[in-house]
Formats: sequence, C-alpha cells, structure tokens
Amino acid sequence: MEKTNQTKSAATPSAVVAQRLAVCSWSLQPANADELVAKIGETRIRNVQLALDPLREDPAGWGRAPELLARAQITIVSGMFGCVGEDYTTLESIRRTGGIAPDGTWEQNLANIRATVSLAKRLNLKLVTFHAGFLPHDPADPEFVKMLKRLGQVADLFAAENITLGLETGQETAASLKTVLQKLARGNVGVNFDPANMILYDKGDPIEALRILGPWIRQVHIKDACRTKVPGQWGAEVPVGTGEVKWPAFFQTLEALGFAGNFVIEREAGNQRVADISAARALIEKLFASR
Repeated sequence: MEKTNQTKSAATPSAVVAQRLAVCSWSLQPANADELVAKIGETRIRNVQLALDPLREDPAGWGRAPELLARAQITIVSGMFGCVGEDYTTLESIRRTGGIAPDGTWEQNLANIRATVSLAKRLNLKLVTFHAGFLPHDPADPEFVKMLKRLGQVADLFAAENITLGLETGQETAASLKTVLQKLARGNVGVNFDPANMILYDKGDPIEALRILGPWIRQVHIKDACRTKVPGQWGAEVPVGTGEVKWPAFFQTLEALGFAGNFVIEREAGNQRVADISAARALIEKLFASR
C-alpha cells in the first residue's frame, strides 16, 4: 500500500502576516457602518482596529457595526478612543488640549472613558488604545504626578474588565514614556507603538525607541512620516514606504523582541486612503515574503 503523505505545508510568511494585519477604521473616513465594511473589503484586510467613540456617541447610527463586521468575517482586534476637545492644528495646540491632561475636560473624559470600558467589554475587546496627552519628563513635576494619578484611574477601570490599555507613542521620548510606565506599574498598561509619531513629533529614532519600549509593546501602527525641518512644527505624514521609517529594520527589531501582536495600518492624511492602505499592505506582504 502506498503511504499517504500527511505532512501539512507550513504557512508562508505572507499568510502569517496577513493574519496579523489590520486597518484603523478611522483612516477610511467612513460615513456609516456599511461604508466601513465596504472600504475594509476594498483593502483586502480582514482585521480592524475600531474607533469606539462613534459607537458610544451614536449607537443608533453605529450600533450595527460589530454585527456587520462579523457578517463580513472582519475581526475587531482592538479599539481606540479619543478625548474631548483635542486640537491637532499645531504641536502647541495638542500639547494644551491632548488626552487626559487638561483639567477643564478631565471629568467629561473620565465619564466617557467609563462608558467606553462598558462598550469594550460588550465587544469582548482585549486591547483599547488612546493618546494620553503630553507626559512631563521630570517625575518631580506636579503635572507628572497628576498625569500618573489620572492614568492609574483609567488603567484600573480597564483592568477591572481584563482589558489592556495601550498608550500611543509620539508625544514624548521613548525614555520618558518608559519612566511613566515603570512608575505607573500597572500590568494591564502597554504601548501602541507608532513609528511615524516619533518622527512627526520629532521625539527620536523609531528603531531605538522600539528597543527601549519593547517589553510594553502590545500593538504597532504601520504609518510613515518625514521629520520637520522647522523645530516646533509638525513633520509630514506620507504613504508607507515613502518616508523615513526603516521598515526592514522595524520588522526585524520587532521579531527580535518577540512581538506577536497586530500590525495595524493607519493613514491620517491624503485623499486616497483605500489606495494608500492597500499599498502599505502590499509592501508589508512583500517584505515578509522576501524573508
């Protein structure tokens, strides 16, 4: 009798990365849940990081999103929320208004976060990310103490539902964020690492920042940028592969760190979002296929 070969072929690198690729829902600028599903389909990506604010603020209009995504076999791998009154016009405006730092919006933000935790629990999410706001580099600074306390409150709300809270990178250096994470000492707080933000905010080299923050990285954003030539002004976000992020070194460093999370493509500029996201997907698949 001829022996049947029962050995299964190993998954290709491209297939493995396809399972880990996701897209940020807000990058697609959908007008409604149906449009979100349609645009994700155009990118040929099967996972999404879902903006939770539309579902919280407009449940009648967006409440069907989880059902529609599931029906389309698109998996929600994480959530994201914003804070009240954030103004990204300039570096100075976002320093004043960003995240949970401003006293004038803290109580409203806290109320919104409580509702977001409940929503994330209903969606069975294990990771939710946000921009905390600018974190002072000096632990003796009263603002540092205030931010540490507020972050602790937010982290504990998510911890009560076994949800990890991911802090976005960019507003401070990797060393400063590491200090915050060490002093915060919350097991459910990690990092959503965005290499482009390190460049946009002019806060250091993304590859070196990866090494510093490695133990805390729970998810990465795939976004590219060029550094500003005018100190104090924004850098420029550009399509993935056309900026200053060194993508081969980026993925090699992540692999060396043992990172096993999602690669989430984000595009926040330009008027051809689906095309740019699709091009980013193709670039990443090519990089993995060549390894």
